[in-house]
Amino acid sequence: MEYFGKIPASFGVIKLTDSVLGELVYRPVDFPQFCGVVLCHGLKSTTNGANSTPSTIPLSNVLMTKFKPAKIFKNAVEPTPPPTPGGSSRVNSGPRHITAITFDDRGDQILTASEDETFRLYSCKTGKHLKTLFSKKYGVDLPRFTHKHSTVIHASTKEDDTIRYHSLHDNKYLQYFKGHKQRVISLEVSPVDDGFMSGSMDKTVRLWDLRVPTCRGLLNLPAAPVIAYDTSGIVFAVAVNQYSRILLYDQANYDKAPFLTITLEDPTLALISYPPRPIYITSLAFSSNGKYILAGCSGDAHYIIDAFEGHLLAKLEGRIGLERRRIDAPQSIDPVRGNSGEEVSWTPDSKYVISGSLDGRIAVWDVQNLPARSGQVDLKVPPHRLQPLASLDGHPGPSRCVRFNPRLAMMVTAGAELAFWLPDQSADTEEMAKELLRKRQ
Repeated sequence: MEYFGKIPASFGVIKLTDSVLGELVYRPVDFPQFCGVVLCHGLKSTTNGANSTPSTIPLSNVLMTKFKPAKIFKNAVEPTPPPTPGGSSRVNSGPRHITAITFDDRGDQILTASEDETFRLYSCKTGKHLKTLFSKKYGVDLPRFTHKHSTVIHASTKEDDTIRYHSLHDNKYLQYFKGHKQRVISLEVSPVDDGFMSGSMDKTVRLWDLRVPTCRGLLNLPAAPVIAYDTSGIVFAVAVNQYSRILLYDQANYDKAPFLTITLEDPTLALISYPPRPIYITSLAFSSNGKYILAGCSGDAHYIIDAFEGHLLAKLEGRIGLERRRIDAPQSIDPVRGNSGEEVSWTPDSKYVISGSLDGRIAVWDVQNLPARSGQVDLKVPPHRLQPLASLDGHPGPSRCVRFNPRLAMMVTAGAELAFWLPDQSADTEEMAKELLRKRQ
């Protein structure tokens, strides 16, 4: 664990208010060297004492370009063991990686899962590693906090394909959810209740409740699915790659046909090769206002889709996809999942999209001014092509996991290392204040 670069003392974590406007409140943090609070309009606040009043500021283009790694955990994954005599070796496979990260609802804690079959808990406010838990027998992937900060569910990587409900406090399993016959590749908790949903290589989606070990719903599909809830928990989406379709279901009527079927076709791909290379979707995420769907892909672009009618609105370019493990590896004829799936997400206000890249950089796109389209979907209309607002220097190797804290202005990225990012405002406080004034006029 070490510090990265020269981060000034006037530095703090920004806390999101409950306002849907996405306003942020500066709070001091306990990271060493990061105990100050920078306020707008040149005001100052005492960082010690309960009566200090923090200012508010929205996420902005200026702020998003100022994120820097504030703390890097270089030992967040155990190194690959040396090959045993006569045994198999991981030749040219590179270091082990963190494969998934998850925040609790309050944004206080983050949990990582990695290829060393451990999951590790960290405090977002103190920047400290809290504990390491082992799952050597079953493996661990896709950890997801429930609505309690002390419990998680996670997929298994060996032994069987059971989903496990785990207590971080007691370090014991509370429940096993059996049913899938192949590996679970997509796992999401309902934003409103104790329900959750899983998608597997066995070509099924299963709906579950934490209180019951048997699934309460089953969808059979023609291919392995990728899933997501909308923010209301009423609607869920299922992506089926072989057919380039995204299916939207009503939670209460999942056993009926989807109420909307979206075809994801990008006419700009035909300008590169013909027939165009298929799009491989590895993640789905609804925007916080429910208007858009972010389709994360293993290729070099992600897509934003209108969630109400299915129009393809934007193509997010300017990064290197994770379908290959190394930059020098050749690209396959047919797209594959690779290491993709956890590297792209919205900011909590849905104004920006952040994504990792095979070269370790973090791309930030401003998506506040997406084109408005209505009427019948025309698959021949090309999407608006967006280049990154910023491409931030990350850590060595692929940035496989990228997530923005749901309550704090803090970004976390992971690959062979784990990095906590905070906005460096020391040099541009006046610039940010001017931007805020322009928006208020």
